[in-house]
Amino acid sequence: MDQLEKVMANIKDRDNNIYRLYFEANPISDERRQFGFGGVDRYRDLEGYGNSELIINITKHLEVLQRQAVVQSRSLDEVSELAKGREHLLASIPAIQPVSNEDLKRVASGFGWRTDPFTKARKMHWGIDFTSPRGTPVYASGDGVVLRADNRSSGYGKHIRIDHGYGYMSLYAHLSKYTVHRGEKIRRGEIIGYVGNTGRSQAPHLHYEIWKDGNRINPINFYYGSLSTQEFDEMLRVASQENQSLD
Repeated sequence: MDQLEKVMANIKDRDNNIYRLYFEANPISDERRQFGFGGVDRYRDLEGYGNSELIINITKHLEVLQRQAVVQSRSLDEVSELAKGREHLLASIPAIQPVSNEDLKRVASGFGWRTDPFTKARKMHWGIDFTSPRGTPVYASGDGVVLRADNRSSGYGKHIRIDHGYGYMSLYAHLSKYTVHRGEKIRRGEIIGYVGNTGRSQAPHLHYEIWKDGNRINPINFYYGSLSTQEFDEMLRVASQENQSLD
């Protein structure tokens, strides 16, 4: 039952914070998701047993999950309708992990307050660090146009910025090499460069950022296109740990 709750929580989070956000639909309120079943005598037949309290509690729990599943199913139907005719938007949003799992050693650091590897001071880390060997392919996370592919930005080293439209931009930093140029049209999943250790970097890794309307946001919610629920949960756990970043 705990695993089922985790799955439902994950679906709820993606529904409200990703799918509905993409299509500018209002999120479903917790009150609507948690709405229970009526009737004070619903559990009378379960009373009078030695473990009645446990049975009733489990039954109530299952009914809440059943209600959440019904609400979620209707929500996904609504999102499916919203998605029709928006193929370009769906292809453009940065929705896959920029380094494949088979090449990924670990997620070294996530979005949030982290320890700077050079000054040892606590500072905001605006992306996710993927530890991979030098030369590991880096993939575009969504369709778009290359804004920059150069070594002229302080700290990032060789890096790429892709404009995905709809207010989204992705950034790939500390590369050993980039294979695209400014103005080039890119498709999701296309190799755009290779992991390196250029710029302000402590070890070979990819520093990855997502921007929305000029503000950097947590990339962790944008891997629905390449990770299973279990893989996403594990990445979320690791990325949430407050540790030392690599840049």
